[in-house]
Amino acid sequence: MSRISKNVILVLLTLTSSAFLLFQLYYYKHYLSTKNGSGLSKYKGSQIGFDRTQWRAVKKFIMLTSSQNVPVFLIDPLILELINKNFEQVKNTSHASSTSECKFFCVPRDFTTFALQYQLWKNEEGWFRIAENMGFQCLKIESKDPRLDWIDSLSGTEIPLHYICKLASHAIHLVVFHERSGNYLWHGHLRLKGHIDRKFIPFQKLQFGRYPGAFDRPELQQITVDGLDVLIPKDPMHFLEEIPHSRFIECRYKEARAFFQQYLDDNTVEAMTFQKHAKELLQLAAKTLKKLGVRFWLSSGTCLGWYRQCSIIPYSKDVDLGIFIQDYKSDIISAFQDAGLPLKHKFGKVKDSLELSFQGKDDVKLDIFFFYEETDHMWNGGTQAKTGKKFKYLFPKFTLCWTEFVDTKFRVPCETVEYIEANYGKTWKIPIKTWDWKRSPPNVWPNGVWPISEWDEVIQLY
Repeated sequence: MSRISKNVILVLLTLTSSAFLLFQLYYYKHYLSTKNGSGLSKYKGSQIGFDRTQWRAVKKFIMLTSSQNVPVFLIDPLILELINKNFEQVKNTSHASSTSECKFFCVPRDFTTFALQYQLWKNEEGWFRIAENMGFQCLKIESKDPRLDWIDSLSGTEIPLHYICKLASHAIHLVVFHERSGNYLWHGHLRLKGHIDRKFIPFQKLQFGRYPGAFDRPELQQITVDGLDVLIPKDPMHFLEEIPHSRFIECRYKEARAFFQQYLDDNTVEAMTFQKHAKELLQLAAKTLKKLGVRFWLSSGTCLGWYRQCSIIPYSKDVDLGIFIQDYKSDIISAFQDAGLPLKHKFGKVKDSLELSFQGKDDVKLDIFFFYEETDHMWNGGTQAKTGKKFKYLFPKFTLCWTEFVDTKFRVPCETVEYIEANYGKTWKIPIKTWDWKRSPPNVWPNGVWPISEWDEVIQLY
């Protein structure tokens, strides 16, 4: 009987201890974690322990770059998004108060991504050696400088594009930004060469380097995050919005050289004067539309000149831009007039076949075509002023990338060949000086006639 009583007592004690332990766990999860500020984001922060691999790797990297005056700034999309959601709170966080929890740099991930502007880096090789002495395993990715491809003697010169520095199981991805002519920053494609160990890190998870990218030059500010002083873009949201639309296409300098070997460049005074005025007009148009916040791209003959010969076609006599109709703004006309470009004609209307033309210097005009999207294609319209006839130019659907043209950053269709072939056919590589906009393009179709009652609205000549 005494043995049974002892067993019952032992079972009761075990059940009581288990219940008390469960209560402690419930109390910690539902009370203490909330009290400690888990409301910052969907990622619950954790107490900073110096065995935290991610935080420790980031801290060591920041110590390294600070001691060597390497001007790095944080561009990690996940962390910038968390910071942006709590921007005011983060800005007002003191260094001492931010060391109690790890809410940003301890979010589970394989990498933390930083960037630097290469022209500000003074001691690249020394930094690399010190990083390895501090325990980092570093990988340097280089490739040829595309800015020198136009110059035969310098073509092939290599520049650093990316660094991957791993400490234990966490890696720092350092994206190297290079300054380009249009006052913007460019990074290159992370292309793995034959000797590189593909298992060094999971490269496919990197968020920068799948393709070259172009970004506005960010203004930076210093903040304290998880007890670490870091530089970030002053407008994190703008930088985050740029990332998915940052893909960059380089001008095809090799093909352009071959083109001019076959078809001699026009170096007459008339041609060079036109190209100079066309360049100025394009740069003014880019400045005006950027101020309005309107997306646009190089279209028609201007796009062909960029892709085929990396220059303005000297016999085209105008410059062409495309704009999606959903990006139309009612003050576009007044903005160009304020910039010194009077309206030459306005054809169509916002709902159908809108086209604007502005007068530049020395009879060089700027044509802006508005594009409309259908289920399986896009199109822009044309209007014959004398007859009211309407035309439609069909294009396969396309997305937009960045490029550099006439020392300026412009958008172009990413699917460039398909776009050009739609407009100029398979023989687009052959220059054609005689061109009828109503008959020559293979993608032009009749689209009816404007009712005479609408002519005052849809056919305006100045």
